[in-house]
Amino acid sequence: MAGTSAGERALIAVASLALSILVGTVIVLVGGLLATCRTPVLTIGEVTLCYDPIAVWDRLFLGALGDPFSGGWSPLNAQFAVTLRETTILVFTGLSVALAFRAGIFNIGTQGQLVVGALASALAVLWAAPAFTGTVGAVVLVPLGLAAGALGGGFYGAIPGVLKAYADANEVITTIMLNFVAVLVVRYLVSDHFQDPTSQAIQTASLPEFAQFPSILFDPRLDFSLVALALALAVVGGVYYLLEHTSFGFDLRTAGLQPAAAEYGGVDSARTVVASLTLSGALGGVGGAVYVLMILGRFQTGVPSYGFDGITVSILAGNHPVGSVFAALLFGVLKSGSTVVDFATDVPPQLVGVLRGLIILFVAMPEFFRQIGRRIESDEPDVAAAPGGAADD
Repeated sequence: MAGTSAGERALIAVASLALSILVGTVIVLVGGLLATCRTPVLTIGEVTLCYDPIAVWDRLFLGALGDPFSGGWSPLNAQFAVTLRETTILVFTGLSVALAFRAGIFNIGTQGQLVVGALASALAVLWAAPAFTGTVGAVVLVPLGLAAGALGGGFYGAIPGVLKAYADANEVITTIMLNFVAVLVVRYLVSDHFQDPTSQAIQTASLPEFAQFPSILFDPRLDFSLVALALALAVVGGVYYLLEHTSFGFDLRTAGLQPAAAEYGGVDSARTVVASLTLSGALGGVGGAVYVLMILGRFQTGVPSYGFDGITVSILAGNHPVGSVFAALLFGVLKSGSTVVDFATDVPPQLVGVLRGLIILFVAMPEFFRQIGRRIESDEPDVAAAPGGAADD
């Protein structure tokens, strides 16, 4: 697995997806045979089938796109907007996790960094909004909100980075624990200091419309902006260039693959750890800012688990920035299509969750084992050829 090419890995992913659909079909059939229903899809003697697996897969995939093969389909339909909306946020969180993974650091704290970035973005925009209005306000306040989100998430990501670099603290433990710290501290700050007095929910005041991402082509009520998606794609290009074409990216990748060799070559491992987790947190914070500026229009507690989903997106993408786009799109389709299955079929949501989990598990596990294989391979010392054929042994 460690030596598979990109083409071979793509074929493995397609085969894994097909296998997950096959196994999922069996599960749907068994569930449909065991369930009781008033209108079965098939009856043979005394045996009834309550769920149609073909309809389930059709709704899960094509429903998320808004039925592209139906008459009068438009790419601007509401369900496709939901899919692209989820994809946009997941690109940022997937990039956040992937950047840290490339440096050999397991950042499990993207969710906390996203939450901190989201609150920082909302507060910064609310603070500056009275001084602006109209188009000028949009040009100033949206970048301000994104910058505040990046600073908030980057600062929160730097905390476990410093702990790992200078106290040898395990980043998996610290980042997981800091997720809970972020959620609870943010909840306290909003409820006690920044609460919207007109709302029963724990949230800040609403941002002015001109301070949010503009809706282009899509209906403004769909909470999706092509500008935000374009920003996500631009960030993907920037992260790819950073990793593949800069000296810092080379140091980061080398530290991730061969830490001892990187140290010997003059790479400051402590600085690399702090910088990689800071950048990783900043990307998560930008994802939180986009969530506030595109979807909610305010900060509210109970932020969805985009950060944890970003871990899966990163693994699906093989920690590659460009791959994160396609992995995020797959995840966005599954999340959006699940709601369509819930409304359009009698299949219980728990079973739909099982199908989503199967797809993610089957597609992600080969890539997960490949990454483990690469890590083991990089940790093995090179054995020089010795006289008498010892190296062959």
